[in-house]
Amino acid sequence: MEKNKYSKMTITEAQKFVDDWINKEGVRYFNVLTNMAMLTEEVGEVARVIARTYGEQSFKKSDKGKDLAEELADVLFVLICISNQTGIDLQKAFVKNIEKKGKRDKNRHKRNPKLKK
Repeated sequence: MEKNKYSKMTITEAQKFVDDWINKEGVRYFNVLTNMAMLTEEVGEVARVIARTYGEQSFKKSDKGKDLAEELADVLFVLICISNQTGIDLQKAFVKNIEKKGKRDKNRHKRNPKLKK
């Protein structure tokens, strides 16, 4: 892969890239339930890295070489697969979610005494 070729990819472009890759290299999508199980597995791997890197758990030999960025990218890949399979425009959904949070949570966190520095 050419360096930085995909570094400025939008979510929409990422969805198209994943779809093209699945149809060319992956033969077909796994079914939605399988991808949901895979997403759960990948999130578990993220949790494992975080628990060992930032938490109190110690690393095991099997944890060697695990990288948080790589694990998060695995989550994103499967999330994009599920979005593609279910006809969700993830870019549009993300923008809508940000707008919702901007209205709903505009001052909510600022008023939370638990978040005061």
